[in-house]
Amino acid sequence: MGVAVWSSAPYYAMSKIPAFSIVAASSGTGKTTLMEKLIAEFTRRGLRVGTVKDDAHRFQIDHEGKDTWRFMQAGARAAAIVSGQQYALIQRTEEKKDLLAVLALIEDVDIILVEGFKAGPLPRIEVVRREKGESVISGGERLLAVATDIPDLAAGKPVFHLDDARGIADFLLRQ
Repeated sequence: MGVAVWSSAPYYAMSKIPAFSIVAASSGTGKTTLMEKLIAEFTRRGLRVGTVKDDAHRFQIDHEGKDTWRFMQAGARAAAIVSGQQYALIQRTEEKKDLLAVLALIEDVDIILVEGFKAGPLPRIEVVRREKGESVISGGERLLAVATDIPDLAAGKPVFHLDDARGIADFLLRQ
């Protein structure tokens, strides 16, 4: 299965899994909290949700001393762990993996929510929190709506309250 992206550019082929980014100008705006609320709302409606998180730091998903960690420490470029309920793949890369390539790896979901990748190709909901600044950084056709705690924010797009996961979910499903 592929991933649905928002663009008229020919290299953004439309496909079967809709994917949306939740973006903001800075950290601490509530992206993760909104993602959690949307995941819970979509799951409540019976949808299977996939997620991707953009990490600006050097994350460590494996744990020291575990077998896969030991394999990577010994020089493996990839290590996978597989059970009857889930699997994980750790893959070394020379550069940040392309978002669309990562999305293509996700399977058996109805919708994908991506936290971050504000320069990426996906349609997005931008989170604007008064204490972090009152301007919208996204523009153009990729910006679908804004989630904010500023009731009178002029965004030129639909504006939702940060806590309105139901309304945002309805809106995304109409897209």
